[in-house]
Amino acid sequence: MDRDTVEPQVGTIPGARAKRWAEYHHRYAAPSTYVYEFVWNTQADAVGPFCTDVDGNVLLDFTSHVAAAPLGYNNPVVREKLEAFDLVDPLKIAGQDFYASGGWPPEEPEFPSPTQLQDRLIAATDHYDMDRVFLSNSGAEAVENAIKICYASGGHRAFTFDGAFHGRTLGALSLNRSKAVHRTGYPEIPGVVSVPYPSTREGYETDWLTDGPGGNVVADKLHPERGVIDPDEVAFLILEPIQGEGGYRVAHPEFARDLEALRERYDLKIVADEIQTGLGRTGELWGVDHLELTPDVITSAKGLRVGATISRSDVFPAETGRISSTWGAGDVIAAMQGALTIDVIHEENLLENVRERGEQLRSRLERAEIPGAIDVRGRGLMLAIEFDTKARREAVVEAAFERGLLTLGCGYKSLRLLPPLDVTEREIDLGAELLLEATSVAST
Repeated sequence: MDRDTVEPQVGTIPGARAKRWAEYHHRYAAPSTYVYEFVWNTQADAVGPFCTDVDGNVLLDFTSHVAAAPLGYNNPVVREKLEAFDLVDPLKIAGQDFYASGGWPPEEPEFPSPTQLQDRLIAATDHYDMDRVFLSNSGAEAVENAIKICYASGGHRAFTFDGAFHGRTLGALSLNRSKAVHRTGYPEIPGVVSVPYPSTREGYETDWLTDGPGGNVVADKLHPERGVIDPDEVAFLILEPIQGEGGYRVAHPEFARDLEALRERYDLKIVADEIQTGLGRTGELWGVDHLELTPDVITSAKGLRVGATISRSDVFPAETGRISSTWGAGDVIAAMQGALTIDVIHEENLLENVRERGEQLRSRLERAEIPGAIDVRGRGLMLAIEFDTKARREAVVEAAFERGLLTLGCGYKSLRLLPPLDVTEREIDLGAELLLEATSVAST
C-alpha cells in the first residue's frame, strides 16, 4: 500500500465477513458502544490513515481509534523500533515493584522503557514545573490516581463541569456529566459539585458570570463571606480543555482565566484531563497550553498507549505504598510505543503539521454549505461538526462509512474528526470530499 497514492476503495460495506465477525463477537461480548460493523484486518495492508477490513475494503480512518492511534497505522519509526526489539515473555511486568531495561545506559538506552517514557513526560510538562509521573493502564486509571493524590493533599470536595467525561471507573464516573447512562444506578464519590462549562461568549456571559459576590458560579460558592463551600475543603477542580464526549466544546479563554484567578486566590488544584486532547492533538502538546491556566495535575492516555498521572513532588504522597498497582508501569511494549510517539511528534515537527492540516480541514468545512450544520469547532486535528438533529448526524456517519471514511459521533448531535497527527494535505482533501458527499447524501 503506497500512502502517496492509495485511496478508499469499498464494495459492499459492511461485507459478509464483517457481519459474520461481528455476529460471532457478540455471542460473548457484553453490550457496549460499537459504532458500526467495521472489522480491521490486522494482517492486511495499512499505513497512515488507511486500513483494510476483513472484506478487503480500504478505508480512510479519521478517528485514529478515538485518538488512541495518534500516528495512524504502521508508522515507520515506531515499526522499525518494534521490529528490532526481540520480543520477550512476559511483556507485562509488575511495574511498580520491578524495573525493565531496554539497553544501556538508563538515560538513553537502545529501546525506551517505562523509565524513559517518564523522563519524556517530565520534559513535556516542565513548563508547569511538574517533576513526577505515575504510570497506569488507562485514562480512567490516570484520572483515578489524579483524584487520589489531590484528596491525599487535603479536602473532600471537588468541582466538575456539565458535559464532562473522565472515565468509566467509579471514581471517574462520579465526575462525569455528559450522559445519564454513564452513572445511573452506580454509587458516587460524595462532595462533587457540577457547574457550567462555557465554550462560547454567550455561554460565558449567561451561564458562568453572575451578579453574585464572586462574579461567577464557582467564585460565588467559594466566597469567604457569602459562599456555601469552604475553599479549604476543595481537593481539586477537573476539566477537559476541550470536552470530548461532551461534544468537542472548547473552553472559553476568559473562563480559563477566571479559573486561574480562583486557583491563585484559594490555592485550588487544577486537574487537566488530557486523555483525548493531549500529545499534540490540538496543535500544542497539551490542550491546556492554549489557555491561560496552570494545571497542577495532567492526566494522559490514549495516544500515550499507557495511562499517566503527571504532577509535582508536593502533590504526590510521599508514602511509597500510597499509590501503586501491579501492571501500571509494567507494559514494556506500550511504554516503548508511548515514548517513540513523543519522539516522532518532536522529530517530525508534527505540532506544526497539526496546526496546518487542522486549519485546512476546518476552513474547508466552514466554507462548505453543509446541510443541517449549525457549528464547526475544535482545535488542530480535534474537530467537530454539530448538526441540527441527532438523526442527521447518524445518517452522515453511516453515509461516510459507506464511502470508506471512518468518523465518530460525540455529544448529542455532533460528528468528530480525528485524523492522525501526520496526516497529509492530500489525505485531508480526500477525507473532506468524502465527508461533504456524505452530508449531501444524508440530507436527501
